[in-house]
Amino acid sequence: MSSPSSSLRAVDRLEVFVLVDNVLDLLSTVPPDVTPEVPNLVRAGMREFSGSCLCCAAWGLSLLVTAHVGSVRHTVLFDAGPESYAFERNARRLGVDLGSIEAAVLSHGHFDHAGGLPQALRMIHEANGGRAVPLHVNPGMFGKRAFKLADGHLLPLGDVPTLEELSAAGGAVVNSSEARTLLDDLFFVSGEIARVTPYEKGLPQQFRLADEGGWLPDPLVLDERYLAVHVRDQGLVVFSACSHAGIVNVLKDAAGHFPSLPLHAAMGGLHLSGPFNERWIDDTVRDLQGFGLKRLIPGHCTGWRATQALVRALGDVVVPGAVGQLHRFGQGAHGA
Repeated sequence: MSSPSSSLRAVDRLEVFVLVDNVLDLLSTVPPDVTPEVPNLVRAGMREFSGSCLCCAAWGLSLLVTAHVGSVRHTVLFDAGPESYAFERNARRLGVDLGSIEAAVLSHGHFDHAGGLPQALRMIHEANGGRAVPLHVNPGMFGKRAFKLADGHLLPLGDVPTLEELSAAGGAVVNSSEARTLLDDLFFVSGEIARVTPYEKGLPQQFRLADEGGWLPDPLVLDERYLAVHVRDQGLVVFSACSHAGIVNVLKDAAGHFPSLPLHAAMGGLHLSGPFNERWIDDTVRDLQGFGLKRLIPGHCTGWRATQALVRALGDVVVPGAVGQLHRFGQGAHGA
C-alpha cells in the first residue's frame, strides 16, 4: 500500500470477470472485447450444456479484476456477493484461479457485497497455500443497518461479517478510511466520495443503529468506496459496486483525483432502481453523457428502467453486465 492517486501506474491490459451479479444472460450478443458466460465455462472444462454446469445469478456483485503490466499481473477481488453459495458455485464453474488473488476490497457495508466474503477468503487462502489475503475495508462498514418499508416498519439488513470473522477466514484486514493504491500502485481504492450532485440523495430509506441505541437516518452510505485502474492509452476504468453516492458523484470524484486522465469506462451497480432512485434516472443519463465514456457496464442494482434509458441515450457504449462475462480493456482486448 502506498500514497494515493499521484502514484497510480498505467496497466497494459485489464481483465474483469463477473463472478456474481443479479443477471444471467447466455444469449445476448456482446462486443469483441467481452466474452459471455458459455465460452468461459467451456474454456474452464464444461463438457455438457446443462443447468448443473451453469453459473447462478444472485442479488449482489463480485468482480475479479486482473491488471497486466508486461509479464507481471496482479489480481484483486472486488466484493464477494451476498452469500457463500453463489460465489463458490460461479468461481468453480468458471475455473477462476483463486490462488492468484492478492488482495480483496469491500466496497461498502451491505450484505449483498459482503456476505460471501468469509467463504471467498477461505477459498483463496486454501488455493494460495495458506497466505493471508489483504482485505481492504473502512470502519464505517460494520454498523447495524435497516431499511424503512412503505408501511414505516424498519427491516434490519443482514450483518456484514465482523473483523474477527474476516480475519479467521484468512483475511489480513486493512481497516482505514483513507484512499490508497494497491499491488505495485496498479489499483486505486477511493476514500470518502464527495457528494456534490444535488439530485443524488443516496439511500433515503436506510437507517443505522446508534451506539447508544435507537435508529437514526443514514441515507448517505458514506462508507462506500470505488476501485479504479488506469489502462494505458485508454484512461481510467472505474468500478462502482452500488453507487449509493450516485454514479455522477463517483465519476466526478474519480475525475478530480485524476484530472489528466480521461474517464474511459465505468462498471458496476448504478442504483437507479426502486421508487426513490428511479426519480433521478433522466438527470443521471443526461449527466453521464457529459463524461465521454467509451464503455458503460451497468449491473447489479441498476434496474431495467435505467438500463433501457442508458441504451437509448448512449447506444453501443452500454454493455449490460451479466454473470460469467469476461470484459477486457487495453492491449489485446479483442480476445476470444
